[in-house]
Amino acid sequence: MAAGLPALMLLLFAGLTAVEAVTTKAGCLDAAREAALAAARGESGSTAGSRHAPPGADVSVTVAGDRVTVTVRAPVRSFGARLPRLSVSATAVAAVEPGSPGPLP
Repeated sequence: MAAGLPALMLLLFAGLTAVEAVTTKAGCLDAAREAALAAARGESGSTAGSRHAPPGADVSVTVAGDRVTVTVRAPVRSFGARLPRLSVSATAVAAVEPGSPGPLP
């Protein structure tokens, strides 16, 4: 029992960190989609992405021709001091809508 309990706790912390990573990844994907669509409509993509992004996320908007690419990176909160630090990212691409004033980063 004394040898198995630390291993069980480590497994629990790793599982909770994995769930947090998946949740953060979903939040990054949602923020990237919203930012790409906003920038394609001529609104500020960085502002829209920051509103939907997880805490501590970095939103980068790139405009190349008629396409807008948004990448959102966020750190994952780990449960346990000995577990490695993780960072997840998501990318979304949108075409510039015709008749819009032009994409804004």
